[in-house]
Amino acid sequence: MRPTPRSSSPRRYLMCPPTHFAVTYSINPWMDPTKPVDLPLALAQWEDLRDRYRALGHTVELLTPDPALPDMVFAANGATVLGGRVLGAKFAHAERAAEAGAHLSWFRRNGWAEDAVRVPEHVNEGEGDFAVTGSWILAGRGFRSSPLAHGEAQEFFGRPVIGLELVDPRYYHLDTALCVLDGTRDEIMYYPDAFSPGSRAVLARLFPDALIATAADAAALGLNSVSDGLHVLLPQTAVGLFDPLRERGFEPIGMDLGELLKGGGSVKCCTQELRP
Repeated sequence: MRPTPRSSSPRRYLMCPPTHFAVTYSINPWMDPTKPVDLPLALAQWEDLRDRYRALGHTVELLTPDPALPDMVFAANGATVLGGRVLGAKFAHAERAAEAGAHLSWFRRNGWAEDAVRVPEHVNEGEGDFAVTGSWILAGRGFRSSPLAHGEAQEFFGRPVIGLELVDPRYYHLDTALCVLDGTRDEIMYYPDAFSPGSRAVLARLFPDALIATAADAAALGLNSVSDGLHVLLPQTAVGLFDPLRERGFEPIGMDLGELLKGGGSVKCCTQELRP
C-alpha cells in the first residue's frame, strides 16, 4: 500500500510551563503523590516539546503559570477553540477549578472578543474531552465532562457533536484514548477498549480506516499525541505506533515527557490548539 501524501499546516498552540508542576493530590489513576517529581527534568522535557513545535513552523503562545495550580501545564484542558470562538472549561475537580478563569482571562487579554468567549454552564475539560475533526466534534464523557456539555458545545460552535462513552479510568479523558491525525480527512487513531461497546460501534462506523492502537501503546499514553497533518508528536515509548503511522504517510516524532506522565498527561495534554 502506497502511503497517503501528507502535508503539514502552521498551527498555533497555547502552552503553560511546568514551573510549579507537582503531584500533591490524586484525581486520576496515574497520579501518585508518593512519587516525587523531578521538576528541572519536567521543565526540560516540556521545553523540548515547545521547541519542537517552533522548529516545525508552529506558533506557541504561553500562559503564565500560577503557583497554586500545579496542573496548569496540562493546558489542553483549559478551553476548546474553534472558528475563533472559545468555549471555556469547567473542571470536575475542585483542585483544578481556578484554571478555567486563568485561561479565559488569557483569551480576553489577547484579542478575543467578549461575545466569542463563553463561560460554560456544564462541566467540560476542554480539549481533554473535545477532539475536532473536519466533520465533527468528538466528545468524551464518563469520568470528567458532562453529557450536557456536548449539547452546549454543539450549539456554541455549530458543529455536530458525537458523544463517546469512556469506560476505563486510566483513559479518563478522550485525549488519552483517541487522537485526530488529519482533521481534513477525518482520520484518527484510537484504543477501542477505552470505550463502551456502543461507542466502539460508532467509531468503527465513522472511522472504518482508523489506526487501532494496542493495549501497550495506549498504556504508554501513545494516543495523547498531536498531529499537524504530517508530523505526529507522541510519547517515545509508544513504539508500536511508529511503523503504522509511517505506513500511512505520517512522520512520527517521539517525545520524552516521562515526568509529566506522573500527572497523567503527555504531548496533547500540554497542548491547546488555537484554531482560527
